[in-house]
Amino acid sequence: MAGRSKESALDLAKFVDKSIRVKLAGGREVVGVLKGYDQLLNLVLDEAVEHLRDPEDPMRVTDATRSLGLIVCRGTSVMLVVPTAGTEEIANPFQQEMEG
Repeated sequence: MAGRSKESALDLAKFVDKSIRVKLAGGREVVGVLKGYDQLLNLVLDEAVEHLRDPEDPMRVTDATRSLGLIVCRGTSVMLVVPTAGTEEIANPFQQEMEG
């Protein structure tokens, strides 16, 4: 193992200047264009938009958004980084429909 350079499990270089979705500790979700990052996973996002949660069910994200502009996501809060290109939302096949 001597002489081998450490390789990051997450290669963010391919997402620079592309739109990504970031899930943060505490449940917040932000979508923006990745402008920069460092080895601690601090992320700089431009044109960032926060997807607001449902006040009655904090685990559910609504369609309501809030524009944030240029932001820094602290690496210790980043839980998930996903590219937005090529993804689409599908219905949850395990969720039971409520009978009313």
